[in-house]
Amino acid sequence: MADTREHVLSGTRGRLTVREWPHRGPRYVALLVHGYGEHAGRYAEVAGVLVEHGAAVFAPDHQGHGTSAGERVLIEDFEDVVTDVEAVARWARAAHPGLPLVMIGHSMGGLIAARFAQRHGNGLAALVLSGPVIGAWELPERLLALDEIPDTPVSPAALSRDPAVGAAYAADPLVWHGPMKRPTVEAFARTLETVAEGGDVGALPVLWLHGTEDRLVPLAGSRVGVERLSGGHLTERTYPGARHEVFQETNRAEVLADLTAFLDGALGS
Repeated sequence: MADTREHVLSGTRGRLTVREWPHRGPRYVALLVHGYGEHAGRYAEVAGVLVEHGAAVFAPDHQGHGTSAGERVLIEDFEDVVTDVEAVARWARAAHPGLPLVMIGHSMGGLIAARFAQRHGNGLAALVLSGPVIGAWELPERLLALDEIPDTPVSPAALSRDPAVGAAYAADPLVWHGPMKRPTVEAFARTLETVAEGGDVGALPVLWLHGTEDRLVPLAGSRVGVERLSGGHLTERTYPGARHEVFQETNRAEVLADLTAFLDGALGS
């Protein structure tokens, strides 16, 4: 298991906790952007692979998530979250000047990473989107049409075919197990539109990873957004039978090998 450290930065809504998996002599910096209701600590295995591959890895807990400040899972404006991620990126670059930066966003983190790339893409060497909330994601519209958002938490079984993943998720006290909050759903809807209208990311190399049996963020809806975002330098990897969290799926070794092979190409290794 890779060594890990914890830091605290000042975010747009207060304390921002950042996890670091250090490397003594990295050749690049990787910034992990986690999904809704979870936290950066769930990416320890991915971080370990990236450290072995030559990365210094950083991952913030977003506002209202993990051990960062804010009401749980309340995000009123994703532009603030992108600003927080940019602060982490600046801090990581200062720690490792001159090294290329890659960003890896999962689910809601894919939406944040996509918007980051539109705002700050000239500072990235590569963008990876895993099961990204982007394009034609129908859930916000359905929830906002209701008078009251139902108390229906994310099903652990929807994450992976590996039952241990769901069990760990269900037992994790830093994971949110309650309903979505209306301001967060409204922010999702606005940011989906913003990214759709925000243009492509030009020559930035993009890797899209998605499970064909992802019921939380269906593949077909994401395709609309990914293809619109990509400037023509898109690598696509879809995994038959895989569910939402491809980095924790039963074929995770294949997924992580695809990730590092893509990064080798993007970084010219």
